Amino acid sequence: MTPEQMANRLTAILDDTYSTTPNAATNEQLYGALSLLVRKVMSDKRRDFRTHNVSEGGKQIHYLSMEFLLGRSLKNSLFNLGLTETARQTLAALDVDLERLYEQEPDAGLGNGGLGRLAACYLDAMATTGLYATGYSICYEFGIFRQKLVDGWQTELPDNWLPGGRVWLKERPDERIEIHFGGDLHETWDKNYHHVEITNSTSVWAVPCDMYVSGYGDGVSKLRLYKAESGAFDMGEFNNGNFARALQPDMTASVISKVLYPNDNFFEGKQLRLRQQYFFSAAAVCDIVKHHLTTYGTMENFAEKNAVHINDTHPTLAIPELMRVLLDECGFTWEKAWDLVTRTFAYTNHTILSEALETWDAEMFRQLLPRIYQIVVEINERFCRDLFARTGDLDRVSRMAIVANHQVRMANLCVAASHHTNGVSRLHSDILRDGLFREFAELWPEKFTNVTNGIASRRWLMQSNPGLTSLITERIGDGWTRDFERLRELLPYQNDPETLKQLARVKRENKVRFSNYVARTTGREIDPDSVFDVQVKRLHEYKRQQLNALNILTEYFDIKDHPDKEVLPKTYIFGAKAAPGYYMAKQIIRLLAAMGELFEKDEAVRGKLRVLFLEDYRVTLSELLMPAAEISEQISLAGKEASGTGNMKLMENGAVTLGTLDGANVEIAERVGKDNILIFGMTREEAAERAHSYYPRRIYDSDPRLQRAVQLLYDGILGHRFTDVADMLLYHDTYMTLADFDAYTKAHARADELYRKPEVWNRMSLVNVAESGFFCADRAVLEYAKNIWGAR
Repeated sequence: MTPEQMANRLTAILDDTYSTTPNAATNEQLYGALSLLVRKVMSDKRRDFRTHNVSEGGKQIHYLSMEFLLGRSLKNSLFNLGLTETARQTLAALDVDLERLYEQEPDAGLGNGGLGRLAACYLDAMATTGLYATGYSICYEFGIFRQKLVDGWQTELPDNWLPGGRVWLKERPDERIEIHFGGDLHETWDKNYHHVEITNSTSVWAVPCDMYVSGYGDGVSKLRLYKAESGAFDMGEFNNGNFARALQPDMTASVISKVLYPNDNFFEGKQLRLRQQYFFSAAAVCDIVKHHLTTYGTMENFAEKNAVHINDTHPTLAIPELMRVLLDECGFTWEKAWDLVTRTFAYTNHTILSEALETWDAEMFRQLLPRIYQIVVEINERFCRDLFARTGDLDRVSRMAIVANHQVRMANLCVAASHHTNGVSRLHSDILRDGLFREFAELWPEKFTNVTNGIASRRWLMQSNPGLTSLITERIGDGWTRDFERLRELLPYQNDPETLKQLARVKRENKVRFSNYVARTTGREIDPDSVFDVQVKRLHEYKRQQLNALNILTEYFDIKDHPDKEVLPKTYIFGAKAAPGYYMAKQIIRLLAAMGELFEKDEAVRGKLRVLFLEDYRVTLSELLMPAAEISEQISLAGKEASGTGNMKLMENGAVTLGTLDGANVEIAERVGKDNILIFGMTREEAAERAHSYYPRRIYDSDPRLQRAVQLLYDGILGHRFTDVADMLLYHDTYMTLADFDAYTKAHARADELYRKPEVWNRMSLVNVAESGFFCADRAVLEYAKNIWGAR
């Protein structure tokens, strides 16, 4: 598309949609028109992509996830379509800056953290590698929440992203699907055929809204999002003047797609979350089956033509829902239906934390989803009979059961019904095989495999870091943009002084750009010549932001005690949201904010040590921060982090990892070598062994640095006491923060020593960039296609 052609199409859209002209249009209208233009380009490419896939008899990938953390679409889509420069020239003729249009778009409120960002990266990568894929989720009206710190305390505000984001959605009311909840089961048998009828149920319409995600090339993925609507309206109540009651069905329905992950600290929240999970899972299954039958006319080849992937346990109800469709609507026998299901589904586990392994109260489940519960119970009974026949061990059967102790265990159902279960780093997959799912793996070892996570490298490097992109291309050509493993061609330049100088120059430019953004948006001044030490991820005790805080307080006291000592200036940068009901996580945020305020008010410290907590951390903010970061904090207790993807984004932009041997850090360390990473702390095995005899108070009593830092928490910072955090560290330190404290401080001392040698640090940075290609999502989805989905 030439600038002239784009200008003509833009003019037509502005006239038809906004009744204005290019010269009179506002930036908001120009953003909307350009977005509609890009959406149409992707829609056309998606149609051609589908035609090609069907003609080739290709397998379709269906990726089910409760989250897709897309960020902004306009910049990413223009880049992947190769239209960025065309758009820039078109708008320049109107004296409009394309960057100003990017700012009109909110981050799509469809995800929270790593789970949703991974799903978004995979949609991009599947399109890039030629895999025909559709993502399924909910069209949340409000995202997880906008984070606002009030006196250091996290406050949750509504994330109403749709006013600026709706332009990317193509609503398809003609393809709406009716979803049923509750009701009474009626069963009859006729010549061995099981008839099931449900009466007195309530129904909700799932209305699809389609977004498109362009690959880097010809492929386009579709993200089908469902919003909930009611088809019911009580005219009798309305006529009697009971307007609220008349509208009640619509309100009950719409709340399903109102907000991402409602707080489930109470019964209604738990029930709503279960409704959400069945709502989008059932709609996805219906859509997949309908399109398959339209194309092939039979369900016999369903497993050969479809791979359905469950991203964590949230979409697990797709398994019994497909069983229901095959049994009740297609008339298959149980054995035939189960064979199709188990050859269709695959499952990615994302955590070993017990609180994240979903279980549901069986009675709540039965009342809300009576037929689905009946099918799950039948799956469980057959599964348990088979287990007992294999093992003869009733205790083992009870541990592996899908329904037990009045609970429905979603992870067990996923493993039982999927042909493959994978972890997201080699270490994590080993833990699944040897620990969490050991008894499953002993019986079905062929089910278990690994696919280490990957990231959308073109977004996180080529788009976010144009300076580094240009430097790389100057050295090794542009072949790496299609094959990121070719970044290893940079390795011969690790001892080239000019390359290292240019790398340092690019990093400083990125730090200045980020510092200017912080000053413009927060009024805070940060020094671009200080070390940018970054920990950005969900706030959780296992990720150990509290360990980082203890080290910072130790450095603070050292500066106060030795005011004339030469200090390497540092800016510690945090970004994190805490779950609304997670009190301790909110207290840690409050502590970090208080520390930042304390240092800022102390002239003796301010120029040497800063703490910056980034409010409302999101994809767009991350795209600015990643290129500026120099130290990547990945300090979870070994064995707790499944993989991480922030570690990959930071590495790709030249940050040096300071971390434990946890998650993908293990594989990063193997690739860059011990001289180009800062590893500290216990291994997974050492942590597991020490957990049995770990008493944090003993460590505290023997370390004056810890005594001083923890006492400050008890005494208070600027009038805020952090007694709960201090008590957690001394008496309830589940994630062994104090056990790794000394090693962590030594790792920071080592980082200071290396950073003071620019040629050494820049060499480390370059090696990290060069070895980051393995962590591209292209590699990950091709591994899924080959080893799990059986797709070309």
